[in-house]
Amino acid sequence: MQFRDLNAQYRALKPAIDAGIQSVIDSSSFILGKPVTELEGELAEYVGRKHCVACANGTDALQLALMSWGIGPGDAVFTSDFTYFASAGTSSVLGATPIFVDIDLDTFNISPQALEIAIQKVIKGGKLKPKVIVPVDLFGQPADYIKILPIAQKYGLKVLEDGAQGFGGRINEKRACSFGDMSTTSFFPAKPLGCYGDGGAVFTDSDEEDVKLRSLRAQGKSPTDKYDNREIGINSRLDTLQAAILLPKLKAFAEYELTAVNKIASLYTKYLKDKVLTPTIPDGFYSSWAQYTILLDNEKQRSILQEHLREKGIPSMIYYPRGIHQQKAYQLMHLSDKEYPNTIEATKRVLSLPMHPYLTNTEVEEVVRSILEVIK
Repeated sequence: MQFRDLNAQYRALKPAIDAGIQSVIDSSSFILGKPVTELEGELAEYVGRKHCVACANGTDALQLALMSWGIGPGDAVFTSDFTYFASAGTSSVLGATPIFVDIDLDTFNISPQALEIAIQKVIKGGKLKPKVIVPVDLFGQPADYIKILPIAQKYGLKVLEDGAQGFGGRINEKRACSFGDMSTTSFFPAKPLGCYGDGGAVFTDSDEEDVKLRSLRAQGKSPTDKYDNREIGINSRLDTLQAAILLPKLKAFAEYELTAVNKIASLYTKYLKDKVLTPTIPDGFYSSWAQYTILLDNEKQRSILQEHLREKGIPSMIYYPRGIHQQKAYQLMHLSDKEYPNTIEATKRVLSLPMHPYLTNTEVEEVVRSILEVIK
């Protein structure tokens, strides 16, 4: 059994993917070729944004967005403490200061209440200027933008949606990667929409930001002269091969994969809801299930269960074993675990189960049966 079975997906989409790859080889247009432009258009239309700017990876997508806003030293960037490092690291690369915010244990997403407290604390401290909130759509579910956006407006902050895991999710009829001033996603192979390498994208409704992002992803070049670099950018272009792979994947994702993962998640919840704490999806929210993550009683129970699953040939993962504030890169900030009680609780109890559109009912039942052998 695979945690996320990319081979099964390839077998289902093989003719279209192979044809796309061959067309790129035949054209010899390997960087920013026609499939990249086509993909950008389809992605923008899917999420409901005016513009999509493809780039080399999801981390660069976050950095490009922050660069376009001029974020740098003296600026405070607020993000979740319980997420992948890039959500915070990109602000540090630019000289800004990440401010880590605790999560809601029910959804694993940034807590709006903790966010406002953190903003007020920074304002009171007077050393940093609050500039940006980077909510993370963790495990496929959009953050609570219904509460976050008014907070941002209240304090005059930009919102940069980190939709690396959230692509395909939505709140009511509004899709992930359409919230906030700008949004980003990742096409890392294990993401809801993944390529066969690295890739990412930034979404915006602003014509000016679109032009600036396209310049920044190509070393800050002029729109009309590639050898006239008007500002300092980075080299972050999406390979044409990856775009050709993503085009049929996006079609499958929209037509049936997203529905499939939600059916699988429903099965997991049906069988496990009275035995462990299953994921909470608030009313009006819809997840793309980048992960199906359960909460166990404690760290010891999780270790026993994970070993039992391993013996049965069932993969599982711990996302995440520590909060960002606990990582060595940020130890000099001297942040106490007491400031992040829900993050700490999650790191000790979370366990993610196999989840992908090609998981069969039989495989789901095998996972559930193996869990119940440990969780009586």
